[in-house]
Amino acid sequence: MEKISESVFKTLNQSDWKITAEALMALPEKILQFGTGVLLRGLPDYFVDQANKQGVFNGRIVVVKSTQKGDTDDFDLQDGLYAHVIRGIRKGEKVDKVEVNASISRVLTAADDWMEILSLAANPDLEIVISNTTEVGLTYLEESIDQKPPASFPAKLVAWLAERFKKFNGDQDKGIVIVPTELVVENGKLLQSICNEVAVFNNLSKDFIQWMNHNCHFCDSLVDRIVPGKLSKEQQSILEEQLGFSDRLSIISEPYALWAIEAKNAQVKDKLSFSFVNPDVVIAPDINKFRKLKLHLLNGTHTFCCGLAILCHFDTVSEAMETPLFKKFITYLTTQEIIPALLDEEISLEEAKHFSFDVLDRFANPFIEHHWQSITLNYSSKMKIRNGRILEIHYKRNNEVPEAMAICLAAMLRYLKIVQKRNGTILGSIGEKIYEIPDADAPMFQRSPGEEIYFFIDRVLGQTSYWEQEDRNYTGLIRAVGNYYEAFQQKDAQQVLRDFVLDKA
Repeated sequence: MEKISESVFKTLNQSDWKITAEALMALPEKILQFGTGVLLRGLPDYFVDQANKQGVFNGRIVVVKSTQKGDTDDFDLQDGLYAHVIRGIRKGEKVDKVEVNASISRVLTAADDWMEILSLAANPDLEIVISNTTEVGLTYLEESIDQKPPASFPAKLVAWLAERFKKFNGDQDKGIVIVPTELVVENGKLLQSICNEVAVFNNLSKDFIQWMNHNCHFCDSLVDRIVPGKLSKEQQSILEEQLGFSDRLSIISEPYALWAIEAKNAQVKDKLSFSFVNPDVVIAPDINKFRKLKLHLLNGTHTFCCGLAILCHFDTVSEAMETPLFKKFITYLTTQEIIPALLDEEISLEEAKHFSFDVLDRFANPFIEHHWQSITLNYSSKMKIRNGRILEIHYKRNNEVPEAMAICLAAMLRYLKIVQKRNGTILGSIGEKIYEIPDADAPMFQRSPGEEIYFFIDRVLGQTSYWEQEDRNYTGLIRAVGNYYEAFQQKDAQQVLRDFVLDKA
């Protein structure tokens, strides 16, 4: 079967595009992207491709591959083209479609093509840098930017910016918009601070440092989309039969997507014009509310529910959502307890509800296998970071037990109950099922032999230094969690859940 290539791409049905395939492939290079990973190809590159096809952004992406793992042959052979399969639920409707992404013009390797990468600094069309080098990539390393190439991403970026400053004689209009997508809070500010350290260590001029800080724009950003990566062999075979060509770069993602970018001036927004055609790209002076919504309604709900779901013998998130009982519970948790604690001057009720409906659609996606067990990694610390603040706010506003949160806390403690240790691994059990507990803090949450249940709950939830709160003496919470914990000891978890839902219905 023939590979996807520029010649094949030009034969595809393009009735909904405002630009021809030939013109699309000839667009100028406007973005330098550090990273070839599936998240970048499934989110930023997707938005760029969608805008190009509508004749809006009109620019392609030069990708820099920094790691030694793998090669760029497939990108070269396929002219940077790849199929993007989008499957799931959006606004209650099933989505199952394929887009052929044509946003990538070429892929260069830092180790082999560094001088060519530096030469791109002289391209006046190039206005944006995007990165996803993982959290480890945003670290400072004392090194010369004269290496070919420097080892760290920030040093590579400073070397490239210094070259651009030199090529354009410090022209203020040739500054770059820099949008890191690494999963770090205030990633833009962090990258900027590291770049300043690199510049100072390399004795770069004050004029360059001023240009980098005032004429380049480091934007904090938040990305949110599940992009598992490659399709299964069976899915790949079906896709290629459907499309009529082979593709070694195809990816799959959920329909939901969010790219929130913090930008405070109109010039930056104009350069990021791919945002004009897609409401899932949000450019705003402050993106903190999107971070809070994601942390508490998406990640926090996952964490609240994972122990309960496992006790109920659900393997994947979508499997749990197919059960009306569990879907009712998770809907109650989000709408009746988490959302009221989120509302403030930044987040409105309408925004929170809209986000929560998207979350429920994402959880119900039958095409993505998201295992509850994988969510239990560092379970207790995630509960603290994602949900501790929500619990605190709930009590400040209501001073009453949030029953759904209480049952989730009880389920967490039951899940973390250690039954044995084997070769340094701690294990728990539900019935006859033995599972690994991937939580280094699990020993802190163990009930001593003969310890009275409510004393145990009070002891583990009252560790203010661990929970990083001054006061966790929440009215009625200890008794509620203790009651649910005992119920899990005596009944099947689904029966406990059924009793809860019937009581709240």
